[in-house]
Amino acid sequence: AAASYTDSSDDETSPRDKQQKNSKGSSDFCVKNIKQAEFGRREIEIAEQAQPAVADFPGVCCHPSPLLLIFPVFLAQVLMETLGALGAQCRWAACNIYSTLNEVAAALAESGFPVFAWKGESEDDFWWCIDRCVNVEGWQPNMILDDGGDLTHWIYKKYPNMFKKIKGIVEESVTGVHRLYQLSKAGKLCVPAMNVNDSVTKQKFDNLYCCRESILDGLKRTTDMMFGGKQVVVCGYGEVGKGCCAALKAMGSIVYVTEIDPICALQACMDGFRLVKLNEVIRQVDIVITCTGNKNVVTREHLDRMKNSCIVCNMGHSNTEIDVASLRTPELTWERVRSQVDHVIWPDGKRIVLLAEGRLLNLSCSTVPTFVLSITATTQALALIELYNAPEGRYKQDVYLLPKKMDEYVASLHLPTFDAHLTELTDEQAKYLGLNKNGPFKPNYYR
Repeated sequence: AAASYTDSSDDETSPRDKQQKNSKGSSDFCVKNIKQAEFGRREIEIAEQAQPAVADFPGVCCHPSPLLLIFPVFLAQVLMETLGALGAQCRWAACNIYSTLNEVAAALAESGFPVFAWKGESEDDFWWCIDRCVNVEGWQPNMILDDGGDLTHWIYKKYPNMFKKIKGIVEESVTGVHRLYQLSKAGKLCVPAMNVNDSVTKQKFDNLYCCRESILDGLKRTTDMMFGGKQVVVCGYGEVGKGCCAALKAMGSIVYVTEIDPICALQACMDGFRLVKLNEVIRQVDIVITCTGNKNVVTREHLDRMKNSCIVCNMGHSNTEIDVASLRTPELTWERVRSQVDHVIWPDGKRIVLLAEGRLLNLSCSTVPTFVLSITATTQALALIELYNAPEGRYKQDVYLLPKKMDEYVASLHLPTFDAHLTELTDEQAKYLGLNKNGPFKPNYYR
């Protein structure tokens, strides 16, 4: 029988226990079901239509390319195949236990990419997949593409000798970048690293615009809720928080914001949001959304005080923002309502609705707009090429931002989608502003 697109088969066998081969006889992968490859190929073809710059990248970029160890989020299949077209040898594990599209992983495995990922991995599976990705006889990565810092952490912990051959790390999440700066500060960063998260084409697009659309998508798919008139508290007013708040406000929700940074706090106030402490509104809000990248933002004390049917979810990369572990106690009952939706019930009958067990909502419960992924993926590919091709000594053992010229190049590749026409400076205007006519137009410190 053909594999079901929805993957609703009763086969509960762990992918780790299956012997699977692709049509070429390779078994260097571990996915849910290789028979889903045909469905996945169609998904990839759709994604290619919406990822113009990445799909066209081999045509515009003729650099020699690195051998890659790649660890991207779901729907990164177009980036994988682009890097493959550039000559890179990629191995891939998922950055989040819920973020894999099984049929897409199958299509990549069928194409010959070593992929170790499936939706709903256990914590043990997660680290096993990373290890299978890294620990291969006769294979040595020379670049790391990471999302969240777990891959970098694993190599530091288990295979530190690999760093002798690794030319650099490209990291795309707030959490992962934070970990890199910690390593750098402690003098333990032994290769150059590129902080893609703080590139304008990541920060302002993936974090802001992508979350503005996917927060509503994730909440609708899991709870079928209506947003009009609902009271929502968004913890954190960085780019992700800004995107979430803008979407919820537009839908007619009453939005509160918590913040530790006076600048972001003032921005929230100027955008028309009430700045509060979580304790002040926890009893009245209908939805709690964390977007901080921190830990223990929502504690057991907060969870105890929430009203009945309050929805709790996280839009930050890490699953540490909501103290989910504190809910796994004998007096509380967990009921699985549907995929990624749990009711946690208190002894008095009060229940909260926990989404994705506190993990990243949009990667776990919805999809992410492919156009935004194209922008991020192009930025990542350029960062990899920049680090790989950089002459000896250009980059020290530190964390760097992608040069603004490249940020602007990524943006320019995506303008034709909108039939957008850029104005060009005259020689006189360029001289007046002290700029090159072709950019960069922004200083390196611009964020």
